[in-house]
Amino acid sequence: MIFVLVYCTAGISGGHINPAVTFGLFLARKVSLVRAVLYMAAQCLGAICGCGLVKAFQKSYYTRYGGGANELADGYNKGTGLGAEIIGTFVLVYTVFSATDPKRNARDSHAPLPIGFAVFMVHLATIPVTGTGINPARSFGAAVIYNQDKAWDDHWMFWVGPFIGAAIAAFYHQYILRAGAIKALGSFRSSSNN
Repeated sequence: MIFVLVYCTAGISGGHINPAVTFGLFLARKVSLVRAVLYMAAQCLGAICGCGLVKAFQKSYYTRYGGGANELADGYNKGTGLGAEIIGTFVLVYTVFSATDPKRNARDSHAPLPIGFAVFMVHLATIPVTGTGINPARSFGAAVIYNQDKAWDDHWMFWVGPFIGAAIAAFYHQYILRAGAIKALGSFRSSSNN
């Protein structure tokens, strides 16, 4: 589903449906501060509306599954939950950077495919721990509409974890991988001129 959503919105907003991804792109200077804030506000409003529609049209499923609100599963501590969110979001945001890198020869309209696959793989790993946040807007929309204490108990980790993971991915891609590639290219060019 993420593949389809990113593909369909790519021409309108660049496929921005996740505040953590938008934050990572802002840190990498690919999105302005004003645009990032407006995208994040729209993403949160969209998530609230989407959860409201699910509640209106699928009330029995909505109630049975706790409104889709993220929560830390029994048997896991807050550190494990936060770590799962950081690592999961790092994988997602790093994949976004890699799939949309203008220096790649393979950059084309198929970029949403690896992004969707990354989301799928992260879900497989983190659903048992946190229900897979990695998108603060989705977690926020579900918590607002469901509005039960359990949905808000550890809600902070579904903002803090994804933003930390996005920041690490932005730093890693921009200042380690890209810097290393530029240095290697410069070294290659200087040796071929000799």
